[in-house]
Amino acid sequence: MTDLRAFAETSRAWPFEEARRLVKRYEKAPPEKGHVLFETGYGPSGLPHIGTFGEVARTTMIRRAFELLSDIPTRLLCFSDDMDGMRKVPDNVPNPEMLREHLQRPLTSVPDPFGEFESFGHHNNAMLRRFLDTFGFDYEFASATEYYKSGKLDEILLRCAERYDAIMAIMLPSLGEERRQTYSCFLPIHPETGRVLYVPLKHVDAKEGTITFDDEGGREWTLPVTGGQVKLQWKPDFGARWAALGVDFEMYGKDHQSNTPIYDGICRALGVRPPEHYVYELFLDGEGQKISKSKGNGISIDEWLLYAPTESLAYFMFQKPRTAKRLHFDVIPRAVDEYHQQLAAYPKQDEAQRLANPVWHIHEGNPPASTLIVPFSMLLNLASVASAEKKETLWGFIRRYAPGASPETHPALDEAAGHAVRYYQDFVKPAKTYRAADAKEAAALADLAARLDAWEGGADAEALQTLCYDIGKAHEFDPLRDWFRALYEVLLGASEGPRFGGFIALYGVAETTALIREALSGAFLTKP
Repeated sequence: MTDLRAFAETSRAWPFEEARRLVKRYEKAPPEKGHVLFETGYGPSGLPHIGTFGEVARTTMIRRAFELLSDIPTRLLCFSDDMDGMRKVPDNVPNPEMLREHLQRPLTSVPDPFGEFESFGHHNNAMLRRFLDTFGFDYEFASATEYYKSGKLDEILLRCAERYDAIMAIMLPSLGEERRQTYSCFLPIHPETGRVLYVPLKHVDAKEGTITFDDEGGREWTLPVTGGQVKLQWKPDFGARWAALGVDFEMYGKDHQSNTPIYDGICRALGVRPPEHYVYELFLDGEGQKISKSKGNGISIDEWLLYAPTESLAYFMFQKPRTAKRLHFDVIPRAVDEYHQQLAAYPKQDEAQRLANPVWHIHEGNPPASTLIVPFSMLLNLASVASAEKKETLWGFIRRYAPGASPETHPALDEAAGHAVRYYQDFVKPAKTYRAADAKEAAALADLAARLDAWEGGADAEALQTLCYDIGKAHEFDPLRDWFRALYEVLLGASEGPRFGGFIALYGVAETTALIREALSGAFLTKP
């Protein structure tokens, strides 16, 4: 551990860079609470999306890096802001008309449109926990409703009342002139309607710990700030929660970045040092728009898992968190293949290289061996050419390519074969578009078919790749990638594809020869 820690102290992998900032935070003395607290926040106004998972996965990576660098115990708290009022009805849930009757009520007071849980908030919390548990995260779940109503936040809420003017002095400059006139950091929950009220306060009594206000009908009310009868506006809530829980680290998206001084300022106003932060770039859908829980655009957690293993998703999350990335279905094949490439490289690397390898962070320092002996992208092309309806079709080719392989000896390959068939059926098959070869391409393809007829080199992927290169050069393709693009578009109905020599080795030399001649006959152009 000591030698590995020495490498971690200089590793340039971003989780270690962030972890070292936390180590420095407590270089003089450990925290009084006895542990370092990592927190992630979740707003359950809609079904959890993949960005929520990314927040927990990335925070866990930093947590594990910290644990290699420090002996201070750690905790990870996943906090759900489920006491927020439901401001709009999500686009992707059933029974929207029923939900409209409960606008502005706390999410844990809104009936579950799916009819499965006691409230909409409880439903969305359960969906989040289900996936986090499936992935095996080590975390504690916290509900804002439970924290407010049980009194766990009473002390900090009373302090907010005592330091109300200081909090307002931080908040008001960030607001427009009109909103300043009615703004308060406290939001009362109406005793009769149960709705979260955005109303001006008439009085804040710090000594009694109460607020006085008129509701929308003009009736005056006085409520204690404790016991779940009042909640904080979301920006003050952010900083107050840090102060109440003693949070040491929290990451959040770039859309929060401009609010960081507010969060920090409120935390300090309440007498507590703000946590370390990490701001990541936002995820975009296929159209370049920010993904949203309420819109349901982008990819959901469950959708990714239809086509790829969870580890590939964690790999995607590891890559360049401060760079905006498209989170769409077409990123999945590359994520799968790159993840397994890193797994394959890991045993050959020294300690410093291993700490920079994403799989160290995905598997907490103990990555498994990769059994994906055929790249996922190649399985996709095999599924396409074979018009595969089930993974057993692919195994017919795989066993010939690697006679010793089986679903039992290569479970990752078996899983990938099933995912490849499903991905092909849902995305590749509907988009397949063949084109005819031009005269130059047709001559090169006929030459390739003739040489494959005479081939005696067996299923040697590298030798077959060299043959493809030689034919492209002989027929004067410049750049050479135009030749390979022609192979993909004419034979596979796609603009991109695998190393073609590897594909021939997997699909079969005779089968590829037949494929070329069928394409040259124009048979593929008549297929839907």
